[in-house]
Amino acid sequence: MLNKILDRIKLPFRKEKELYLSLYQITGFIPHNISYYKTALLHKSVSQRNKKGKLINNERLEFLGDAVLDCVVADIVYNRFPNKREGFLTNTRSKIVKRETLNKVSTEMGINKMLKQNGHTVTHNCNIAGNAFEALVGALYIDHGYNACMIFMRDHVCGCLLSIEKMAYQEMNYKSKLIEWTQKNKVSVTFDEVKTSIDENGNPIFLAQVVIGNVRCEEGKGFTKKESQQNAAKLTYKRIRREPDFVKSILYTIDTENKTKENIIE
Repeated sequence: MLNKILDRIKLPFRKEKELYLSLYQITGFIPHNISYYKTALLHKSVSQRNKKGKLINNERLEFLGDAVLDCVVADIVYNRFPNKREGFLTNTRSKIVKRETLNKVSTEMGINKMLKQNGHTVTHNCNIAGNAFEALVGALYIDHGYNACMIFMRDHVCGCLLSIEKMAYQEMNYKSKLIEWTQKNKVSVTFDEVKTSIDENGNPIFLAQVVIGNVRCEEGKGFTKKESQQNAAKLTYKRIRREPDFVKSILYTIDTENKTKENIIE
């Protein structure tokens, strides 16, 4: 407690007080060793050499932060849902630490704006914002320890930016759900790559379409093939859940196809 008071007293007199203040507003803790956080905010595209001539960037801290996040979020989820089984807890943790979630949190906190990177770096495919968030957690862990990371995630992230309860019960992998539905109804499903284009920044954009049986369903865009397929599956699965006529049209096509095959055999 005394150290926290002293840190606040010293804050206005810090050489880089704006950086200290920004990090304090984000994490809730005033840095002891600012060099950890500077490294966490240093993308590999602008790697620097230390006094020993070794290249440094945020990749090592990202690795550490990733492991710390898994442990901290598991701790939070375990205590938040005391009556849930292992599978539920694992899925909930995965939703919180997945790249899309960390990208969103990092952006909302403004971490991505503090990140030093090459202006021509492709941001869509390499998840720079989420990686920087993990690196910052790694820096916080080295500087303040596990409990600080717990307080940061519990009070500043899960308590403000994310709703654990909402994330726990929402569907995450729509592609898997759609495959399960088609297997249950004994119908084939494919994810066709319709086309690939380039956006104004030179990033590839993929367009995928779900095909169930002979019915061409919804399309989805993404900066990776996996993302485009997931988005197409999400739209298709939601239609299946909400539109009985859509389901009937799919099943009718299947029945018609099967009857045609039976007539040919006869």
